[in-house]
Amino acid sequence: MRLFKKIAIFFFISCYVHILYAQDSATLTYTNRHIAANADTVIKNERDFIDVFRKIFVKHAAPRKDTSNVKTGKLHASLLPAAQYTLQTGFVFSAVANAAFYTGNDSAANISSVLMSANYTQKSQFFMPIQGNFWTKGNKINILTDWHFEKFPQPTYGLGGYTKNADGYTINYTYIRMYQAFMKTIYPDIYAGLGYNLDYYWNIEEVDPPAGVITDFQKYGLTKSAVASGLTFNFLLDNRRNSINPDKGEYVNISLRENFTFLGSDNNWSSLLIDARKFIRFPNAHANSILAFWTYDWFSLSGKPPYLNLANTACDTYLNMGRGYIQGRYRGQNLLYFESEFRFKILHNDLIGGVVFANAQSYTEPISNRFETISPACGIGLRFKLNKFSKTNIAFDWGYGKDGLVGPFFNLGEVF
Repeated sequence: MRLFKKIAIFFFISCYVHILYAQDSATLTYTNRHIAANADTVIKNERDFIDVFRKIFVKHAAPRKDTSNVKTGKLHASLLPAAQYTLQTGFVFSAVANAAFYTGNDSAANISSVLMSANYTQKSQFFMPIQGNFWTKGNKINILTDWHFEKFPQPTYGLGGYTKNADGYTINYTYIRMYQAFMKTIYPDIYAGLGYNLDYYWNIEEVDPPAGVITDFQKYGLTKSAVASGLTFNFLLDNRRNSINPDKGEYVNISLRENFTFLGSDNNWSSLLIDARKFIRFPNAHANSILAFWTYDWFSLSGKPPYLNLANTACDTYLNMGRGYIQGRYRGQNLLYFESEFRFKILHNDLIGGVVFANAQSYTEPISNRFETISPACGIGLRFKLNKFSKTNIAFDWGYGKDGLVGPFFNLGEVF
C-alpha cells in the first residue's frame, strides 16, 4: 500500500509537470503522420489537461488554436522535464527537447520531427536517445534516425521461455546504437528503402551471476565487447493518419537486416523483423471505442547475433512490448508476439479514457530451436488526454504477468 501511494503521488506530479510545460506544439513531435488531417474530428465539448490547467490557473484565457495546422516556415520547439516509472528502471527523470516542422504547405504534408532526451533512473542507468523523422517536400523521401547512447545495468534471465524469475542476475554494459534509414514513396502510403544499423557494446560484464553455474550468456558467447554492423532493406505500409493515437488503419513494417564483417561486424548474420498493427473503430454509437491489434515478430535467419541483440521483452523501438514483464525478462533467437487492446472513453468530454489489454510472447529454446512456451500477460489502464488536437494521452497501465510479476507502466502516447 505504501508503494502504491508513492506511485500515485508520483503519477499526479508527473501529470502536473507535463501540463505546466507542454505546449500544443510540443506534442506534435510524437507523430509522423498527418496530424492536421485529424484536427477536424475534434468535437466542440472535448477537453484535455491543458484546458483544465488553463481554466484553473489562467484567467480570461483566449480560445486555444490548433497549432498543428501551421505549415512551412514555422518551427515548433520545446524543452520540458518529464518523469515516468517502469519495472526495469524504477523512477526515471528526464529532460526532453523536441522540434517539429513541415517541409511542404499542402494539406497532405507529413510533419517532420526531432526528439532528444537525457534520462537518469533510480537504478543508476543513463540513456540518451535521438530520434528523427524527416520528410522531404511532397513526402517523396522519408529519412529515419534512431541513435542511442546507454549506460544501462539490467537483469538477464537466460534464453528461452523456461527461465524463472529466480534465474535473474545483473549484466552491465555501455552501448551506442546508430540506425539510419532512407525510405521512398512508391505508392500512396507505401514506402521502400535502404538503411544502415550499427550496434556497439563495450565493458560488458556479468555483475552477480549465480555461483557455480555456467550461465546462458556464457554458453552463448560472453565477450567484453560486441559489434553488429549491417544494411537493412525496408518495406512500410502506413495508412494511419495519426500515429500517436490511431482510430483506424493499418501499419506494416518489414525489415531485413544483413550484417557483414567487411562493415565491421564481429560476424556475418541476418535477421527479419515484422511489425504489424491494425486499428478498428467501432460504429458511430461507440465512435470513441477502438479495438487494436499488434504483432511484433523477430527471426534470426542465419549466423549468430550478439546476445544483447537477440529478441527480448520490450526490444521494440520505444520499449513498450510485453507490458506485465520487466525489460529483458525473456530472450531468444526467435520471437513471436501478439497483443490486443480495447480502448474506450470514460468521461463524455474525452478527458479520461480506459483500456483493457492482453498479450503473449514466445521464444525459441536454445537447444531445440522450437517455440515451446507461451508467456501471457494482461492488464487495465487509464488514459488522460494531454492534447485534444494531436490526440496525445498520458497512459498509465497496470500489467500482470505470470509467476507473480505485476507493476505499473507509464507512457506518453499510446503503447502502439
